[in-house]
This record gives sequence, C-alpha cells and structure tokens, in this order.
Amino acid sequence: MSWNDPDREDTTIYKVVLNHEEQYSIWPEYKANPLGWQDAGKSGPKADCLAYIKEVWTDMRPLSLRKKMEEMARNPPPPPAPPDPNRPKEKSLVDRLCENDHPVEAGLRPEKTVKLFKEAIDRNYVHIKFTDTRGGTELGVRLDRDACDFTGADFEAGSGSVHVEGGLTLDYVKVKCIADIELGQLAGRGRLERVEAQA
Repeated sequence: MSWNDPDREDTTIYKVVLNHEEQYSIWPEYKANPLGWQDAGKSGPKADCLAYIKEVWTDMRPLSLRKKMEEMARNPPPPPAPPDPNRPKEKSLVDRLCENDHPVEAGLRPEKTVKLFKEAIDRNYVHIKFTDTRGGTELGVRLDRDACDFTGADFEAGSGSVHVEGGLTLDYVKVKCIADIELGQLAGRGRLERVEAQA
C-alpha cells in the first residue's frame, strides 16, 4: 500500500491546541506546537480531537473581538447628534452654478489659443471651466448652434466675444451652460440653467 494513498487510515495521534485569541486547532502530537499555540489538554485520533473542538468552541469569534463587542454592549457609543435645523443646508454644485454669473474660462489643452477654441467650436463641443469652485469645475458642453452667437467675434484677430450655450449632465442633473467669452483673454462669465425634463 502506498504511503500517499488517500484512503489509508490516518493513525496519527493529534492534540488540540489553542492560541491567544482562544481559537482551536489540531496538531500532530509528536510535533512541537507552532509559535503562539499551547496545548488545550486533549489528544487522540483526529476524529476525537475534532469532536472535542466542536463541543468546546461554541463561539467562533476571536477573543479580542468578543471583548470589544462586550465593551461596546456595556458602553454603547452615543448616537450621532441630530442635524441642526437652523444650519443652512449646503447647496449642491449645480445649485451654486445656477445662481448668478460666475467667472469662466475656455478649457483648452495643450495651450490656450483662440485657434484651438475656434476648432472646438467648429466641432460643436467646448470645455468651459468655472474657476471659482474648489479646484475649478471644467465642463464639456455640446453646443446648441441656434442659441450661440459668434457675430461679435473676430477669430483671426483674436478679439471680440462669443456667446455659447449647450447642454450637459452634471451630478446626474441635465443642465444648460450659458457663457460669454472674450477672445482676448479666453475668459468671461457664465452660469448653468437646469433643463426641465420633458414630460
């Protein structure tokens, strides 16, 4: 019979060992205990040791977790304070950008040039950056050509201004971006307007 035969009866004598977290295991009796484990006082065939563990190890949680949970049961943490009804609710980014006009600039890479801005307009997709939000909020805007006005712009000379309008979704809200950009600085003023969902 081969030593590797899985059907060979396991005649090893085992001992039950216990660690500092009061977790149980079995270990061959002839071997030194692994580091951090000590004898639990039971040895014998594998089946006997496993039956003993099943009988004594009724709470599988590690000792440290049991102690922590007992401590929390004795001293529960205080409930969170209710929200202060007098404290103004912080407005969402959409709400803030829908109020008044804000400083904006054309979001262009790798460099800010009137030529790149004109190319973006020709593609009907521009980036408008609201510069007074935390870190700046750059929005990709799909232009609505009928609402835009480029008659006051001289793209060749890089002077005059453009009026752009277009739609996008910000924080799951459909909005329209409206901005007037001076070509000299590629900056100006802009705001958002909520787009009411079509019924």
